Amino acid sequence: MAADQQAAFEQYRKPTKRDVFLQTMEAIVPWAQLCEVIEPHYPKGEGGRPPIGLERMLRMHFVQHWFNLADEACEEALLDSTSLRRFVGIDLGRERVPDGTTLLEVPTPAGRASSWASSCSPR
Repeated sequence: MAADQQAAFEQYRKPTKRDVFLQTMEAIVPWAQLCEVIEPHYPKGEGGRPPIGLERMLRMHFVQHWFNLADEACEEALLDSTSLRRFVGIDLGRERVPDGTTLLEVPTPAGRASSWASSCSPR
């Protein structure tokens, strides 16, 4: 994922529970296999906005489910949280956070990501 430019300035940062949870999910969720299954159904970006990568969008949908975030709230959380940006792979020095309407407009096989992410939800 994208390197976080702020990491060099956070010498004394202690990992939060969110950091630990996201590191665990990074390790146990089969990202490549999920992308293989979804890719044939994922929009190719023909017309309209440039497409957002499948894995990035999938990670954003999982974040929405895990942290109970609406589309706009997910955008805000990504702008606010270094750990979420690192997990999703967004480097604000190089790119913008996709806006909430981008999340809203992307179809998923079951309508929303909750069906994909429910088996990985922390309980």
